[in-house]
Amino acid sequence: MKFLQIFLITLVAFEHIYFMILEMFLWTKPKGLMIFGNTKEAAENSKVLAANQGLYNGFLAAGLIWAILDKNYGTQIAIFFLSCVVIAGIYGAYSTKKSKLFVVQALPAILALIITLLNS
Repeated sequence: MKFLQIFLITLVAFEHIYFMILEMFLWTKPKGLMIFGNTKEAAENSKVLAANQGLYNGFLAAGLIWAILDKNYGTQIAIFFLSCVVIAGIYGAYSTKKSKLFVVQALPAILALIITLLNS
């Protein structure tokens, strides 16, 4: 069960590293335009906001990696950062009306959070 917990937390962390890269570095590039469904003009107008959002995703990933590495408070750290991801995923899916966002962001974090709580 511990392996599954670490695997799921790592998965969520890597997702957020990927989100960070997309939002900070690829927002105005063809891949970013395609993934987020933006026009070049809309992406250029919002790239500062997207970079800021990407930075926050990087902080979430860093917190989850910290949770995996910390032998004393890792569970508590994981619960906090996974809860943040779940809330962000639920709010993001609700506010954008995109259920795919819930599946990609919130669902893996919910599974990781459940396993973490069961292991604590």
